Amino acid sequence: MVKHIVVFKLKGDAAVRLDYARRFADALRALPAQIPVLESIEVGINENPAEDWDLVLTAVVPTMADVALYAGHPAHVAAASIIKDVKESRACVDYVL
Repeated sequence: MVKHIVVFKLKGDAAVRLDYARRFADALRALPAQIPVLESIEVGINENPAEDWDLVLTAVVPTMADVALYAGHPAHVAAASIIKDVKESRACVDYVL
């Protein structure tokens, strides 16, 4: 199994970032029903104003090849498009459990 962890930093004031983060989180949480290789996903919106990152997701898929299947799936691409205009930074770690 592979754990896929991604953090996002968004552009804009706090209200704008929170609005986008909420919409993106809702779309991500719907993905397990749409993407067969996605065993689970957990999404959190940062509530600590002293930190710079806005949202984190942790997904579990069977193999590293499945990370690519998940990333390229049309439902994931549609979810990612929600933040395309406000995404400032993204960091990712994938590791085998």
